[in-house]
Amino acid sequence: MNTDQITAPSIAYLPLIPILVVFGAATVGVLVEAFVDAAQRRVVQIAVAVLGLAIAFGYVVYLADQGTNRLIAESALAIDGPTLFLQGTLCLLGIGSIFLLAERKLDASGGEVVSQASHLPGSREDLALVDSGRVQTEIYPLAMFALGGMLLFPACNNLLLMFVALEVLSLPLYLMAGLARRRRLLSQEAALKYFLLGAFASAFFLYGVALIYGYAGSVDLGDILTATGTTGHSDALLLLGIAMLGVGLLFKVGAVPFHSWTPDVYQGSPTPVTALMASCTKVAAFGALLRVFYVAFGSSKWDWRPMMWAVAILTMVVGAILAVTQTDVKRMLAYSSIAHTGFILVGVIAVNRDGLSGTLFYLLTYGFTTLASFAVVGLVRDSSGEATHLSQWAGLAKRSPEVAGVFTFLLLALAGIPLTSGFMAKFAVFKAAQEGGATALVVIGVIASAITAFFYARVIVLMYFQQPSPDGPTVAIPSAFTTSTIALGLAVTVALGVYPQPLLDLADKAALFIR
Repeated sequence: MNTDQITAPSIAYLPLIPILVVFGAATVGVLVEAFVDAAQRRVVQIAVAVLGLAIAFGYVVYLADQGTNRLIAESALAIDGPTLFLQGTLCLLGIGSIFLLAERKLDASGGEVVSQASHLPGSREDLALVDSGRVQTEIYPLAMFALGGMLLFPACNNLLLMFVALEVLSLPLYLMAGLARRRRLLSQEAALKYFLLGAFASAFFLYGVALIYGYAGSVDLGDILTATGTTGHSDALLLLGIAMLGVGLLFKVGAVPFHSWTPDVYQGSPTPVTALMASCTKVAAFGALLRVFYVAFGSSKWDWRPMMWAVAILTMVVGAILAVTQTDVKRMLAYSSIAHTGFILVGVIAVNRDGLSGTLFYLLTYGFTTLASFAVVGLVRDSSGEATHLSQWAGLAKRSPEVAGVFTFLLLALAGIPLTSGFMAKFAVFKAAQEGGATALVVIGVIASAITAFFYARVIVLMYFQQPSPDGPTVAIPSAFTTSTIALGLAVTVALGVYPQPLLDLADKAALFIR
């Protein structure tokens, strides 16, 4: 009987080291939970996570310096300029997120994360644990598995592997969203919404993979590009596949009309988890979206650009208008995130090298500004925990001028005011879109930016020009963990607003997908 020989694939492991190190650190974190004494567990988990991300970042820098640009693992992974740029960004944002998860000084009960998630919210056991000081350290390996999936997501050159990466990054986030120490029911509601809607989005993505396979006979992005535009293929399968894949990816970036989970999940999740989702998840999801639409469907841009135009306009307008109506700081920042998704989509629609480089630059600047913003939100507290209602922020500048000043600058950056990184990021994507023939979209983006400036200014006026309530919240003094994250985000926001050219040049150099 004749049998075909199966040849084992040849895999170059050096370009995979950043991903392997992060997943390895996550696995070590699981072992730490099993074998390290509870009293030492938190310190060891923080050290493992930060060290793993730092080593991964070092290897990303090394690979970028070597000019690594290749397909590996039987063309399933692409290690190229956009991959390395986004992986480096994710490693740095990941370190800041781990620092926020490590914070215990803000809440004397032991931090933002519940000490034992299995207890029923509001039960006698749960109430006893709220102020117990116990810490649930499983959140560190969960965060590392999510970050590992995020590093893998933008590198995928194969739709099936991209689906696996999507689930690897999403499942830990579903769990982490429900781990708030206080307001447990709100947190668990957020986790359930995120899980159910995320499952639907994943199903759309997987159905899109099946349709694209039926069209191209392959799930490799390069093969799909080769198949597009050839005779003997049904364009109906292609268009439906693009639409289904778009639903899955646009859900992860929080674009309208797939945004409904964003405000509820951002509000209900522990603030450090919200910061991780708002910064890192958006970076990874946009990296995958760029690779799919620029590589696999690059020659079909006239088919999907009208859809993206509609989504970008809706996202900018809905995010900006609904943010004005919010009375909760975290929900306001959630709708701000939605509006920024629309601005980033403007760069995606450009479908040129300037659009890609501008999008990469925008993702980095937005990630650091958002991470620092949510870190500042966690400092304003009352007896029940975080004070996120806008009325509680009245007169904050009189209670803590330093915190109010930092938050004001971060809001101005999110609004896109000159001499901040936000202005340079918007200028980069708008300029690329105008050169790509999307002038009308740029005009709408400028109008939406003006609307967003209004609700940012409203918070600033509230902090500086209203009197604080006598029984209002206090501003907690953070430990070095949160202070470092805020300082990092603030430094990046200032530096890239004043002198952005080196990073713009780096993004331009990285803006070339391997096919």
